Amino acid sequence: MVRRTSRRPAARPSEPRDTPPAEAIEAAAFDLFARQGFQVTTVRDIMHACGLTQGALYNHFSSKEELLATIIRSTQAALERDLAAALGGVGDDPAAQLFAVVRAYTLRHTRKRVEAVVANREWEWLDAPRRQEIRASRRRVREVVMRILERGHAAGAFRALRRDGRDDVKIVAMAILNQCTDVAYWFNAAHDGWRAEDVADLHADLALRSVGAAPAAARPRTDDALAAE
Repeated sequence: MVRRTSRRPAARPSEPRDTPPAEAIEAAAFDLFARQGFQVTTVRDIMHACGLTQGALYNHFSSKEELLATIIRSTQAALERDLAAALGGVGDDPAAQLFAVVRAYTLRHTRKRVEAVVANREWEWLDAPRRQEIRASRRRVREVVMRILERGHAAGAFRALRRDGRDDVKIVAMAILNQCTDVAYWFNAAHDGWRAEDVADLHADLALRSVGAAPAAARPRTDDALAAE
């Protein structure tokens, strides 16, 4: 498995805080798992980073693996909620739906970069039952895009998604999502000068182009509306 690291600075022991211990542990774990990976990171590393004693982890999580499962589970659930909200905010037009869903997916990967890196890279270290749970969530996300593509194709809004008698819908959906997922590895507004919203708009437009729809066909929300998020 290829390991890519984020640009985040090295973690340091936290100052005294009012953050509940479980939240502090999760935040430290996200940072360390993203930068150096689940297997390399020790419980001692995590507890040192959040300024708590090593035994404190076991008051909230049964193991380091349970901690990883918890933070990935919460990240996937938040992503699914974001996509459902995006889809619920537009009408029945498949182009508007694709634009909204891809935009929301990309925004999640710009605004929650560390969480996205961990959820997309480290979940395979989980045991089989937990992997199945996360895999089911990832499948649901993919199926949201696939259903939009199928509706768009049926309505004539998207180009044919079959080639040589084979259905390309799943491959197209994965290609769109993988392109957006990769944003978490390189996006850094402070260094690159890109706004998260601009990157999300661009990727949503690219998704429309990839299925033969006009990029300007769907602009469901304004910058003013986004500022209120």
